[in-house]
Amino acid sequence: MFYRENGQFKTTYKADQQIFPITQDRIAILLLLAVAFVAVPAMASDYFYRAILIPLVIMSMAALGVNILVGYCGQISLGSGAFMAVGAYGAFNFFVRFPGMPLVPALILGGLCATFFGILFGLPSLRVKGLYLAVATLAAQFFSDWMFLRIKWFTNNSDSGSVSVSNLQVFGMPLDSAMAKYLFCLTLLVVVALLAKNLVRGAIGREWMAIRDMDVAAAVIGIRPMYAKLSAFAVSSFIVGMAGALWAFVHLGSWEPAAFSVEVSFRLLFMVIIGGMGSIMGAFFGAAFIVVLPIFLNQFLPAVAGLFGVDISTAAVSHAELMIFGALIVWFLIVEPHGLAKLWSIGKQKMRVWPFPH
Repeated sequence: MFYRENGQFKTTYKADQQIFPITQDRIAILLLLAVAFVAVPAMASDYFYRAILIPLVIMSMAALGVNILVGYCGQISLGSGAFMAVGAYGAFNFFVRFPGMPLVPALILGGLCATFFGILFGLPSLRVKGLYLAVATLAAQFFSDWMFLRIKWFTNNSDSGSVSVSNLQVFGMPLDSAMAKYLFCLTLLVVVALLAKNLVRGAIGREWMAIRDMDVAAAVIGIRPMYAKLSAFAVSSFIVGMAGALWAFVHLGSWEPAAFSVEVSFRLLFMVIIGGMGSIMGAFFGAAFIVVLPIFLNQFLPAVAGLFGVDISTAAVSHAELMIFGALIVWFLIVEPHGLAKLWSIGKQKMRVWPFPH
């Protein structure tokens, strides 16, 4: 009843092609942004920022980049952690070797480094696909681990590969508080999500989806597979590289190559699968599921055990958390293989016709 489109007439092409054509969607997005930018900073604690909000925002950006490659273009990638590492170490080298380098240009340059790295390891996609392409992109993960651990130039001659940054500033304002870091990451996420949404709605996005659905038919109708696949790798790697730079600079502060291991690549792929492939909203749902659920289980399991008078160790809680988390992932993929975004779209569709479903 509250989600009807009665009286909402589109009289121009511009009105018909807007990102949120339904008025209720526009109002909901504005309210959500108001809560994220105003209400959350007014109520959140320092722990809430550092443990939940900042990782959630950065991982949402990384999942968004992976979703462009995997969900929209259909190119399976297990090298997302490597692209994050290249973005982080690329931004670090620009930030350290050029005195006075502002933070935002350093992040963008780190993303460009990840773009070239992604195009390089995206070349096998012109000849192989499916699991073969996944193995080829997995080679990027192993290569980046070796490169940042053995070639000392990338880590500013650090023996262990561990590097750190400090005194971060944006337009002269220091990023020394958790709230400032959260607002900075959230602003970048909103900008990147808006650009990505417009990109997948345009001609490039339609080419990606045509390649995903049937690359032979796409080539027959005039779509260039090489251009479409490499552009997807480039855009995805740029977004993931910027997310990696944010993860290193803003969240960690000090990091080593192990911070971007193959486990990170699998987590990002799980975010896309659980959230919903081929959906911008799915990236946010998947990141929330992967980031927030383990923290919730870590707090919830000891409380439940205490109600029954059972005292469990920290190691037992950790093992139970992994077991429940894995079981929930399997159960969810069986119940709704198209992800949380599909459930969201089904709910919206039911609201549009309620109480007269047809």
